[in-house]
Amino acid sequence: MTEIVILTGAGISAESGLGTFRDEGGLWAQHRIEDVATPEGFARNPQLVTDFYNARRAQAREAAPNAAHLALAKLQAARDVLIVTQNVDDLHRRGGAEGVLHMHGRLDRAFCTSCDHHFDAPLVMAPDDPCPACRQPTTRPDIVWFGEIPHHMARIERALSEASIFVSIGTSGNVYPAAGFVQAAQAYGLHTVELNMEPTQGSVFAERHVGPATEVVPAWVDQVLRG
Repeated sequence: MTEIVILTGAGISAESGLGTFRDEGGLWAQHRIEDVATPEGFARNPQLVTDFYNARRAQAREAAPNAAHLALAKLQAARDVLIVTQNVDDLHRRGGAEGVLHMHGRLDRAFCTSCDHHFDAPLVMAPDDPCPACRQPTTRPDIVWFGEIPHHMARIERALSEASIFVSIGTSGNVYPAAGFVQAAQAYGLHTVELNMEPTQGSVFAERHVGPATEVVPAWVDQVLRG
């Protein structure tokens, strides 16, 4: 049974050099969300969207797990921990974590809109890449775009109903349904913890640790492991 559910957001990967929506001059700043992160944007200009995710995939491959990723893997090795991430990079896995649930998909995966076959994405995708299963040229990045339903919601809800601690790391608390996890955790009676650069506005976490993820996450993990 899951003891600790951990939700991570862009703040944990930012210190590995991966951009967030708000970074000036980064990939996101060069494009409107409506153009590169919606099904409608893909339908209008699949080449633009594919190129955008090719760039993000290459950027993620160059990044390395940081101290926060490594600390969570250390915690997972000692306790029954489920890591849920809003991030589409693979830094948790490369940092040693197992069984990570990617709510918003993965840059290193692709899928076919014709037969729903999911497969490892090449480093560089093209809009007319044929599906390995059905051979139709209907593949796209395996990313949950705005307006689509996040992955693993039933599994996450079940874990929250079983756990005793919910932890939110490096997320703004503005994107639903993840933003509602703390309320669900409280309804189930979990102890709630926030580790963030600044406290989430209007949030009601029982415990907060403010600072860079590479500092506050290892410190919190050490505190938990000391009991």
